[in-house]
Amino acid sequence: MEFLAEKDGAGCQPRTSADYNAMRKIADVIDADVIAFQEVENEAAAARVFDPARYTILMEHRPGEASGSCGGRRPGQTFIRQAVGFAVRKGLTVDRNPDVTDLSLGNPQLRSGVDIRVTAPGHQPLRLLAVHLKSGCFTGTAASACQVLQQQIPVLERWIEAAANGPDRFVVLGDWNRRLAEANDTVWAELDDAKPANADLRLADEGTAPRCDPRYRAFIDHIVLDRRAGNDLAGFNETTYASGQKHLSDHCPVSVTISN
Repeated sequence: MEFLAEKDGAGCQPRTSADYNAMRKIADVIDADVIAFQEVENEAAAARVFDPARYTILMEHRPGEASGSCGGRRPGQTFIRQAVGFAVRKGLTVDRNPDVTDLSLGNPQLRSGVDIRVTAPGHQPLRLLAVHLKSGCFTGTAASACQVLQQQIPVLERWIEAAANGPDRFVVLGDWNRRLAEANDTVWAELDDAKPANADLRLADEGTAPRCDPRYRAFIDHIVLDRRAGNDLAGFNETTYASGQKHLSDHCPVSVTISN
């Protein structure tokens, strides 16, 4: 959500009250039961977009170290905490597991994963892990950021393998900062190994090109489903801006429908 701050005018993407209202309208149009989000300062910031009368906000416990300037792009502006979380529609049953703090690699600037179990009336439980992985290693292994991302992937793989052996369908979703759908991607190959059997993963955006911004040729925001949840996948969608509409974030929401 590109530096979503609690207060107007704060952070590296300062916004007005009208901007927050416009973002809430987008969330209302999506009308999702569960939304994973990234780059949000705190619960109060999230509540400016996700109506607290409709959604319960759950965010990672990592405090972070929000320091430094935004550089030449935003003179005089300073960083805010960038955190991962969920907005869950009220009326759903939510159980929270411990945050996956190992994804931070001991670095307070790297994000933890938020791990929850959601049950909707009349549906099977679904385990969800929200992530925001290291930026800068979108493909290949040559970029300096790849050293960090390559340390996060085994942590994620261990979580996937443990969840695959568990009783619940699961989904890993968020900003992976990686073009997983590109041919022969090594990160995807490492994760999608069907060991154990439920770790035979499905990439919801496979075969779909993003329409959010012409600068981006492939998705880096992904919804990855295990074998069981993948069998229940009923649709994928990207919510884009209308022609001439102000882009309120450098990402566009992606969503799936799960039938069971």
